Amino acid sequence: MAPRLQLEKAAWRWVDTVKPEDVTQEHIELAYRIAVPACKRGTCRRNCKGNPNCLVGIGEHTWLGEIDENAFHNIDDPNSERRDKNTFVGLTNLGATCYVNTFLQVWFHNLELRRMLYLCQNSRAEGHNAESDYEPKTICEHLQYLFALLQNSNRRYIDPSGLVKALGLDTGQQQDAQEFSKLFLSLLEDTLSKQKDPNLQNVIQQQFCGQFSYVTVCNQCGRSSALPSRFYELELNIQGHKNLTECITEFLKEEKLDGDNRYFCESCQSKQSATRRIKLHSLPRTLNLQLMRFVFDRQSGHKKKLNTFISFPEVLDMAPFLEAKEEKCTYELSAVLIHRGVSAYSGHYIAHVRDARTNDWYKFNDEEIEKMEGKKLQLGIEEDLAETVKSQARKPKSSKGYHCSRNAYMLVYKRQTEEEDQTQMNVEMPAFLQRLVDQDNKKFEEWCSEMADMRKQSVDKGKAKHVEVKELYELLPAQEGEPYEFVPVEWLKKWLDDSTAIKAIDNSQFLCSHGKLHPDRIGEAKRISHKAAEILFSRYGGGPRIDRSFLCGDCVTRRCQVLRLKNQLNEDYREVTNLAKAQLKSGDEGFWVGKASLRQWRQLALEQLEEEEEETKHTNCKTNGEKPTSATTKDGLKENDGDVDEMKTFNEDILCCHGGLSIQESERRLVSAEVWSKLKVYFPNAPEFTQQQEACQQCMRLEREGKENEALNRMMASEQKTSLLNLFHEKNRPSLQKWPQDTDILYIVPLFFVDEWRKFISCIGLDPVCLSFSQHVCLCMYVCLYACMCVCLSLHSIALLWPAEWEVVCRLFLVDQPISICRIHDATQDNGNVLYHTQPELCRECREGFIFQQQRDLREYAQATVYVRKVIDNKRMIKEAAPEFSMSGSEAEDEKEEPKVEGEKDPDFNQSEDGAKRQKMSEGSSTVALSSGPAATTAAVGKSGIRRSMRHRKLRGEKALIVSANQTLKELKIQIMHAFSVAPFDQNLSIDGRCLTDDSATLGSLGVFPESIICLKADEPIADYAAMDDAYQGKKCV
Repeated sequence: MAPRLQLEKAAWRWVDTVKPEDVTQEHIELAYRIAVPACKRGTCRRNCKGNPNCLVGIGEHTWLGEIDENAFHNIDDPNSERRDKNTFVGLTNLGATCYVNTFLQVWFHNLELRRMLYLCQNSRAEGHNAESDYEPKTICEHLQYLFALLQNSNRRYIDPSGLVKALGLDTGQQQDAQEFSKLFLSLLEDTLSKQKDPNLQNVIQQQFCGQFSYVTVCNQCGRSSALPSRFYELELNIQGHKNLTECITEFLKEEKLDGDNRYFCESCQSKQSATRRIKLHSLPRTLNLQLMRFVFDRQSGHKKKLNTFISFPEVLDMAPFLEAKEEKCTYELSAVLIHRGVSAYSGHYIAHVRDARTNDWYKFNDEEIEKMEGKKLQLGIEEDLAETVKSQARKPKSSKGYHCSRNAYMLVYKRQTEEEDQTQMNVEMPAFLQRLVDQDNKKFEEWCSEMADMRKQSVDKGKAKHVEVKELYELLPAQEGEPYEFVPVEWLKKWLDDSTAIKAIDNSQFLCSHGKLHPDRIGEAKRISHKAAEILFSRYGGGPRIDRSFLCGDCVTRRCQVLRLKNQLNEDYREVTNLAKAQLKSGDEGFWVGKASLRQWRQLALEQLEEEEEETKHTNCKTNGEKPTSATTKDGLKENDGDVDEMKTFNEDILCCHGGLSIQESERRLVSAEVWSKLKVYFPNAPEFTQQQEACQQCMRLEREGKENEALNRMMASEQKTSLLNLFHEKNRPSLQKWPQDTDILYIVPLFFVDEWRKFISCIGLDPVCLSFSQHVCLCMYVCLYACMCVCLSLHSIALLWPAEWEVVCRLFLVDQPISICRIHDATQDNGNVLYHTQPELCRECREGFIFQQQRDLREYAQATVYVRKVIDNKRMIKEAAPEFSMSGSEAEDEKEEPKVEGEKDPDFNQSEDGAKRQKMSEGSSTVALSSGPAATTAAVGKSGIRRSMRHRKLRGEKALIVSANQTLKELKIQIMHAFSVAPFDQNLSIDGRCLTDDSATLGSLGVFPESIICLKADEPIADYAAMDDAYQGKKCV
């Protein structure tokens, strides 16, 4: 089919030869493209928008032909969620909880632990009403209910969110798996210890607890001392080892204590060199061996994973390692926990567990459970997934009965017994737990039945829709000579798209202002047979129904007129352009037109014709005949949203604001009457000005007055600049830091007034400043001098004037109230100090509020700079003054601590007459302080004013860090670790002699302010990386 634009041109090609009054029904049908041939299937890739007869590509291909029943629904088979026979139940991964799932599966397969947990008293579960859902409360109840579901649930996997929530774990953050194992067993042991049954109280100790002792022997006297201890798992270092035996041997090897690490001998009563080793006394039934794959990397300051291959046996003989020699102490491998991934902070955890009843190996990967073939442990797939690690070593060959892994981080061995009781292989579930499981299975079966019913309903509905579409689609095409109607193409697409709800047919969007089908909306409608329309409207409703009688002749006639005018416009534009080039002869009548209007008149005429055409369209959801609120452009923007200088009507560029002829002669020109007559055809309402028309008298009067005012302002500005020349150029200005010697009084005015006055002097075109100004900005609500306005000069809100300048200001402007500061010599004391008196008095309430605000700002900063200076042993570091409210960090650096003679004053304070020390407020001056007397507010200033540098002088061994007040000390230590390569636990921080020790406290609460200098003293590094990791790794609260 021809493109849309070609169809549009073909529909209106006849307007070149037909006048508007000669339009017939044949022309109307051509405009509505009634006779355009319909497209056949296979000829169009997509639906032809310009052809109302094209019914291809609207979604019909989905329904034509045979359809699979599964296409009628998006509901998965509920039986896929059902547990298969003789399989185990998986656990849902809640985000990053795979490490929890692996341990739960390992503990579930510990039959003795499961059996004892079932015996725990649970009065809530025993008395539970079957009509409501059971919600465990305690950790023991959660684990008991979870094990019961894992044993007898009909689901393929269950949700452990109840237990995870009770433990307070973050499902989006992966925790340390080894730490979780320790803390959970400790918590479970504490919970079971409260049971009345002694067997339940000691079940964790019986299953996982062993005993060893740290034995230390003095080299001097030979005295041996033992420190007994219990363990729930053995943490084995794997770095530098190849097999499990080497790891255990290193764990039990003898350690020498000498040098600074010597041992205090009770017999010798002094520190002596000694040897220390661990002796194993007893081993638990279940032996957990933690392979320490995650170690602390001092260079990066983070944990890293060791991808070392470790070989371990299926049967482990622990007799050689026990202190008390036993005839037989063998363990059989029952579980291997795997961490897949190259990072210690991410990856995925899975568990390989041996079924104690059948000796089959299973891989537990969250919801997915896979049975290993041949009752053998297979780790090959898991090892292949780690090959992305750089510089991987080749996997060593393992002999029979051994396995080798670079990802195994925990091995679980079960102690072998001579005679295993087969009755102990089956774990019977208490009746009250079985009732809860049956209740959950019932809910699951109801859900499966509900899903199956929904699938069946969707299939039945789809089949009925399939039959309906096939029958109706054959009736849709309108045959030549038969009645027809129009429906929206979007509605047809939604009708053929089964995923959307089918609404009533809405044809109101296609109506023009005459209440008929607009010719411009024909591309959004499709012409269908009257018979098909009857069926669709009877089933789905809607309206209005648009048939052949709705073809709008008025719209077609108006469009014909507009198109003909557009064609004529080009000829008239060329003629007007040629006529406008000719000079106007003397005696001929001329008309004023705007130069911009003359340049743009063709575009203006074209836009005007399009606006007239747009008025016939039905837009913005208005009722028939109602005009849109505002015309819109092709881009969907309102016309008045464009440039403010965009021309809207012809000749508006020579209209003044009073509606008369503009006085700007350069913006208009004269044209002949012939040119004006042609322009009037397109712009009948344009303003008309003949050659004799005078310019607007009001505009001419305003122009004269403007020139007179400009001369007056120039004269006023010259006089004021001459009188206040130094104030204008900011020369010879008085300041409080260096009081001038030739006067004892200065005046205060708002700086805003001075700035506005300078703008007036510099730019004569501006309006003159007000002849009066208010001093209210310098006063507080108590009509007292606002403290921070006069003292804290860094705010730049006031200006100081000489007495002579104040007299000139009072003469030129009306001032409501004078504000002054006077210098008074103190004759009672011979210390060189002078007193200052302000009028009005300095506001004490505002001063206190300003100090409070400064203190709060110092404790609520964000993205501020502090300096960390490393202290080297045996070298004295210069003590820096702590930054106070009156001093920045750079000022503190410049002010070195020096020996003070008696009576010398603290540089951060000045002594007032009453002997009370008051803190400074001025950030720009070291010589201004506040004191008060009974009658007036005074300020004391010392003799020697020291100008402090505002630049921080960075010293060797010092680095700047960006911090915030709400940041904790621990977070700061991590920043320091990256900057100085000093581990957090090796850092000793202090500020102004105060040690910073509370890692959880915020920097604001510790008195660390912007520009502070923090001293860092580093301890000697720890050689043992494992010990370092244990020292800093915080215990996470389960």
